[in-house]
Amino acid sequence: MKKQFIIAGISTEIGKTLISSILVEALKADYWKPVQSGGLDFTDTDAVKSNISNSESFFYPETYRLNEPLSPHAAAEIDGIRIDLDQFQLPVLDKNLIVELAGGVMVPLNEKETNLDLMRKLNLPVIVVSKNYLGSINHTLLTVEILKNAGIPIKGLIFNGQRNEASETFILNYTKAALLGRVEFEENINKELVRKYAEQFRKAF
Repeated sequence: MKKQFIIAGISTEIGKTLISSILVEALKADYWKPVQSGGLDFTDTDAVKSNISNSESFFYPETYRLNEPLSPHAAAEIDGIRIDLDQFQLPVLDKNLIVELAGGVMVPLNEKETNLDLMRKLNLPVIVVSKNYLGSINHTLLTVEILKNAGIPIKGLIFNGQRNEASETFILNYTKAALLGRVEFEENINKELVRKYAEQFRKAF
């Protein structure tokens, strides 16, 4: 059975691209980043490509490539365009797929629609990436609550970065979400590291 998931973070700089790399490698999945804001010289798609070792994964082009590293709606306005949800088409394939969002679930795409609307359109279960910092409990609980209220299925949580057992235990107990795994704080991200974590995560899927 194909395994297709959206990777959503509780905020920015959470490690979605690293987690996406690990899951692409673990599942030999294809990868799609619908919106890339800024960093066009080396995109998140490029980063995932450089991190994986398998030769089966296919990388779909971004629907929107925006020049400025800003919220998609603001970056699009600067580029003189408007992000239109009708332009997003989930790849039709009988393969595993990882879809990485740009930012958190309520990041605006245009003047009235957010990533949450895109997630409703794509209709895939979500993996929430959390990271321990002051305020991360609140951000994680709010993210999970928003997804539940929207009727979007949650596959589970992945914690990235340095551990905080008290925070993680509370989050898991409160949300009742499955713990899919943890990625420790890593200074050097490379293919060997991604392969190591891919072996661990493969068991959870």
